[in-house]
Amino acid sequence: MALAITRQDFSAAKLRKSAARSRDASAARRMLAIALVLEGSSRGEAAESCGMDRQTLRDWVHRYNAEGLPGLVNRRAPGPAPRLSSEQEGLVARWVEEGPELERDGVVRWRCRDLQAPIRSEFRVSLHERTVGKLLTKLRFRRLSVRPQHPQSDPAAQAAFKGASLIG
Repeated sequence: MALAITRQDFSAAKLRKSAARSRDASAARRMLAIALVLEGSSRGEAAESCGMDRQTLRDWVHRYNAEGLPGLVNRRAPGPAPRLSSEQEGLVARWVEEGPELERDGVVRWRCRDLQAPIRSEFRVSLHERTVGKLLTKLRFRRLSVRPQHPQSDPAAQAAFKGASLIG
């Protein structure tokens, strides 16, 4: 069955010039294959000379017919969907800004490991410790933190100790 190229924007010569100017080698190879088909080569010959199989060339011709030259460029994969919504991420950011409470959270400062449990209980989403770290990076939090202070520390006793040790 013949391969129908319905888009008439470019002739075979113009496709070859575009391929020569292209910085994307894969897109240039696809342009050259389509130019060969426009010149009358069979799909199998054009595909073989450009290092692809017939079905792949057919797929690229369909994309060229639908989108033109931009359709011959590799698209970036969308990646996985985010596990937390932007509102949920905002709530996590608020938790980190406010800091933990010892009675409620059982910690005096947040670590990625410590944030896993509240995220799991609040949003019913289980995140790996490294994923929590990536989330904090996305929310523009740094690894720097204030030195934790023990909840039962006595600043007056510490000041008295410092004063006593400096005198002696």
